[in-house]
Amino acid sequence: MKPSYGLEAESYRDQVRKFLAENLPKDWRGIGSLEGEEYDKFFKSWRAIIAKAGFLAPGWPKEYGGGGLSAIEQVIVAEEFTRAGAPTGSQNDVFGIQMLGNTLLLFGTEEQKRHYLPRIISGDDIWCQGYSEPNAGSDLSNVGLKAVLDGDEWILNGQKIWTSSGHLADHIFTLARTDADAPKHKGISFLLVDMRQPGVEVRPIKMISGEKEFNEVFYTDVRVPKENVVGGVNNGWAVAMGLLGYERGEAAATAPIRFAAELERLLELAKDRGVTKDARMRQRLANAHIKVQVMRYLGMRTLTRFLGGHHPGPESAIFKVFWSEYHRKITELAVEILGMDALVPVGRRSSSAFQTDDVGAPNSSNSWVMTFLHARAGTIYAGSSEIQRNILGEMVLGLPKEPKPA
Repeated sequence: MKPSYGLEAESYRDQVRKFLAENLPKDWRGIGSLEGEEYDKFFKSWRAIIAKAGFLAPGWPKEYGGGGLSAIEQVIVAEEFTRAGAPTGSQNDVFGIQMLGNTLLLFGTEEQKRHYLPRIISGDDIWCQGYSEPNAGSDLSNVGLKAVLDGDEWILNGQKIWTSSGHLADHIFTLARTDADAPKHKGISFLLVDMRQPGVEVRPIKMISGEKEFNEVFYTDVRVPKENVVGGVNNGWAVAMGLLGYERGEAAATAPIRFAAELERLLELAKDRGVTKDARMRQRLANAHIKVQVMRYLGMRTLTRFLGGHHPGPESAIFKVFWSEYHRKITELAVEILGMDALVPVGRRSSSAFQTDDVGAPNSSNSWVMTFLHARAGTIYAGSSEIQRNILGEMVLGLPKEPKPA
């Protein structure tokens, strides 16, 4: 079975491949082959190239600096860039472009679009996401960050946690409680906050791998213009749920490609270590191949709905549970293959704290051990496996809701 998107779409794929061939270095092996200053220098110039070509925000209208591409063209761009190991943006572009930008296009005022969208493309504003709190992780409706209107400004006091790449950002879109007396879902607003002001404190959280991708963000009398509410006061829940759909959409196209490339590296490692002579090891590797193929078809099902104009719904939880639990097991297998070398890892560290190492990464023990440690978090961030199963049970299968504690 070799599904395709049709002749016209495949013709566009040829155009994207031609662009990559003409603009990537001649000896290009993938972003995973670069590190340090070499990585920083390449990425700065590459981001400017793809922004000019309309590939940085491919789905946005051209009037806001986007590519104006159709849904199927966006999928093809994501697929081909991923296969080539070419970045489609920075860590924070995920929040600024995929999440906030698309949300502003749907819920924002014209003034908000005209002001913020070009600044996201240019990199003048760098965004992160302020959703989770110590008492509002998977249950976002329990948000407690307090926002009180004082004349023409909202005054924010409270805390956010697990803020990915918050240490690199200068703006944060955040959920705050603007009506303490309203039901939990109905008293929340979606606010755009400038972090470059007194009262905003970012504290890095050290991960098990030693990296500091997550952060706590504290707000003390932080001021936000009242016009920086997106989607209307006390309508933040609807805006937040719309944004989460964008967070999960592109993964259906790119994650299977990344996991397939990672599995190829693992097969090379297994051959180099001579463990493929063991029949049980061959069976485990074959099982991993089967799961990557299952992931591929799960992604295609999601893309079929997406290309048909359907926003990702609760059924997308299937994909999240599948890839995160697969990755935990496959990285455990990698550490088993490394054996004692996993205790003293050497070589290049993983350049990604989320999902796989980047395409083109060398087969170093350090890369695998770092990815193994990061994979522990995959079943927790963006909604834990337990919460995802509740979503599937209640919203997809129609099972009774889990009893709430008294």
